[in-house]
Amino acid sequence: MEQKLPEKRQRISTLGQIGLQQFAPYLMNRIMGRYNATLRDDFRKQGLTIPQVRTLAVLSVTDGVTVNDLSVYTVIEQSTLSRTLDTLEGQGLVRREQGVTDSRFRHVFLTDDGRALFTRAWPAMHDAFEAMFDGVDDAEYAALIATLQKMLKNIRRHEI
Repeated sequence: MEQKLPEKRQRISTLGQIGLQQFAPYLMNRIMGRYNATLRDDFRKQGLTIPQVRTLAVLSVTDGVTVNDLSVYTVIEQSTLSRTLDTLEGQGLVRREQGVTDSRFRHVFLTDDGRALFTRAWPAMHDAFEAMFDGVDDAEYAALIATLQKMLKNIRRHEI
């Protein structure tokens, strides 16, 4: 007996058939690429990189996370994050501490100087965020966030 595949699995569309402007991963990459490019010049003037600001941003909300979790939250590969943390720690912006219950894990904390630097970086991030959502009403924004959270749940490999 031949099994029937669900309708959406019977035929695989090509990217050409879908089209770049209808392919969500392409659009998400373009949006984030433009967002980061907008911020890169402003951050460079402050002596910061995008990975450094991402790290400071996450720690400003979720301080004391493990390096592994920080890698997930910041969407930065472990090797790049390690170099980023070395630089930030050398500048006195973060500190790493061994875990209390498990010394194999290192937790990362934002210092007062790190928090102050992120506070100076935040307005540019917020302005770029506002510009990105110009003309998007509250209901559209809420629907987008709900959809993105569903998508993340579908693809995530970590509990966070």
